[in-house]
Amino acid sequence: MMKLDIIAGARPNFMKIAPIVEELKKVKDRIQFRLIHTGQHYDKKMSGNFFEQLGIPEPDVNLEVGSGTQAEQTARIMERYEALLLKDMADWSLVVGDVTSTMACSIAAKKLNVGVIHVEGGIRSNDISMPEEINRMVTDAITDVFYTTSEVANDNLRKLGHEESKIRFVGNTMIDTLLKNISRFNQPPAWKDFNLVENGYFVMTLHRPANVDEEEKLKKLIDEIIKGAKGFPIVFPVHPRTAKILKGIGIEADNLHMIEPLGYLEFNYLVQHAFAVVTDSGGITEETTVMKVPCMTLRDNTERPETITVGTNELVGTNPDNVAPFMEKLHKGEWKSGEIPHLWDGHTAERIVQDLLTL
Repeated sequence: MMKLDIIAGARPNFMKIAPIVEELKKVKDRIQFRLIHTGQHYDKKMSGNFFEQLGIPEPDVNLEVGSGTQAEQTARIMERYEALLLKDMADWSLVVGDVTSTMACSIAAKKLNVGVIHVEGGIRSNDISMPEEINRMVTDAITDVFYTTSEVANDNLRKLGHEESKIRFVGNTMIDTLLKNISRFNQPPAWKDFNLVENGYFVMTLHRPANVDEEEKLKKLIDEIIKGAKGFPIVFPVHPRTAKILKGIGIEADNLHMIEPLGYLEFNYLVQHAFAVVTDSGGITEETTVMKVPCMTLRDNTERPETITVGTNELVGTNPDNVAPFMEKLHKGEWKSGEIPHLWDGHTAERIVQDLLTL
């Protein structure tokens, strides 16, 4: 029987592993798996209620690494995962996405000759200043089996010299989670608190250092978004990291509503019914694409180009002056309608587990 570790460390990971865990339960006589939470996101709002909402079982192991610098977190995750493997060895370690846990567990596993499987392998922003890009590059360099979300990712891996036999184009597990839960989306209190109406408000998320670390730039960016919203309410669930910086700036506007981070079902309810989304997240651009909601990405690059070439996303950049023309286009009703990328159909986890059975 195959012994498989499934690694999750941060909020985006939970959405990606939920459907895989569900499919694995159906083949538990052939694949024995343990779910490992590294504890990289330790805030209840950022991780805890995801387990309840998405029906993920409690982790078999929590490495409880907590906060720290990139290097501190990486070191603690590697130390603790290595100790776990030395006590109870796995055959394969399945990592998802591009967070610190993804890279750290891959390295620890590979050095003990445990096979590495990377779900969402091969995606690239080509922006080496992003910690996530380094995590992707390192993980992919030592991965044995890639489960990919797009043909672009497949090409990236081929260009890096990976054999075709290692690359499996399966689709996007994040979309499995979205489609499974879309009927369960839950109206958050913000809906009534701010008198929101269908297609009559913006949802905003900001957390990347390029946007939030410089107070002056962050202030200008939010000011431009407030101006461009033309009085539409802007609901802004604030990442704990961004909250600290915002305190020092003192931004206020009648239509800007800063709230605590939301659970998966509540957040996506807001996204589904929004006029548009303004974000610097990668995953949200995938969800808006499938829900056909206009999305503006406040980044200079994206590792998910299919959300732009096929979907409803546009790359605005990080310069606050770029915001106005995109807002104009939106208010004029000239935004593209977008399509859903190939194999983003809700059956990705089934394809992954069927393939795992052949390893």
